[in-house]
Amino acid sequence: MRTTALATVGIAAVAALALSGCAADSGGQDSGKVTITYTNFISNDGNEENLQTIVDAFEEENPDITVDVTTLPYADYGTALQTDLAAGTVSDVFDIEYANYAQYQANGVLAELPVEDPGAYRQSVLEAYQTDGVQYALPSSFSTVVLFYNRDLFDAAGLEYPTTDWTWAEEQAAAEQLTDAAAGVWGDHQPVSFYEFYKVLAQNGGDFLDESGTKTAFNSPEGIEAAEWLVGKSGTVMPTIEEGQGTPDFDTTLFTDGKLGMLHTGIWMFGAFADLPFGWDIAVEPGNAQQASALFSNAVGVSAGSEHVEAAAKFAEFLTSSDVMVETRLDAGWELPAVSDEDALASYLELGDPENRQAVFDSLENVALPPVVAEGQQEMQDIMTEELVEAQSGRKTVADALASAEERINAAIAG
Repeated sequence: MRTTALATVGIAAVAALALSGCAADSGGQDSGKVTITYTNFISNDGNEENLQTIVDAFEEENPDITVDVTTLPYADYGTALQTDLAAGTVSDVFDIEYANYAQYQANGVLAELPVEDPGAYRQSVLEAYQTDGVQYALPSSFSTVVLFYNRDLFDAAGLEYPTTDWTWAEEQAAAEQLTDAAAGVWGDHQPVSFYEFYKVLAQNGGDFLDESGTKTAFNSPEGIEAAEWLVGKSGTVMPTIEEGQGTPDFDTTLFTDGKLGMLHTGIWMFGAFADLPFGWDIAVEPGNAQQASALFSNAVGVSAGSEHVEAAAKFAEFLTSSDVMVETRLDAGWELPAVSDEDALASYLELGDPENRQAVFDSLENVALPPVVAEGQQEMQDIMTEELVEAQSGRKTVADALASAEERINAAIAG
């Protein structure tokens, strides 16, 4: 799962052009048949044939609709989408990430989508793409962050494994018992970053943004406690910056080397951990005031300028909720579909390590979506991480770091 937002520069400027034009030439109107276009990044680098399987099934079920697919590398997708929006040639259907949804929706790029069977989707994921109760995109896949743990280290320390109802206090107690800094063994690892802070803030009952979504709300007692929880692990139950914390792949290397008791990371790491020489499993992340799990998601939207919104919406729903899609994704190990049918997902629970794959679905019961703003999204994320690292390094107190982040972010997102 990719957590870096696509390029969003120029969305507002091109929105009017996108809406005044139409989607790429769709043709076929005289014969009663239509061709819709779909531009994606989700199938790039190995899943192109799997996407075609889904498209073929859709066309067989809907013989009057042909889907013309364009697949682009993720790194190129944002620029290409902006160019198409500016030229009024954006595809009828196109991929988006949750981090970009608010900007696209606010600028009128996305058509309203009547959903034939909303119950087919995981409601927490489906609702992420609603504004004022109106659906503007459909989730195609999701990933969550969970608590990975080394069963062998827990056994050696005589500790009970993490459970669904663990709290921060129980995590902290276990981490302290697991840590043996002299032996290079650490109890816990959680990145000090924007992506972790907004989540632990939610776990502590706080909000990152106010109700208007235009100003910050994290500089609060809940926010200070959450930041202290996050940065306070450094040098106590996880390594310091000087010891390597924060460098690329440092945490996963510690875990694969058997030197880390617990790790907060995403379910996209299952494959990388598949053949480890020790026992490991997962649990829903602990909370303080409540549980809240980070949710990352891709979705598909339909262009508000499309000449074939009905056909495009039908394809978008098939692409995100059909049985063929579910079977294809699960068989290929191609990210998880955001569907609600437990029976359809049963095979996923039987794929082996981790044993407790049910925790993936349990984590969806209480989700923390990344805060998104219409302007300054990347700046907001970067500033928050910078200030948290200042606190982690000891150059600022947590209170001073949050006060500085509040001032800088409010200026960046003012528009």
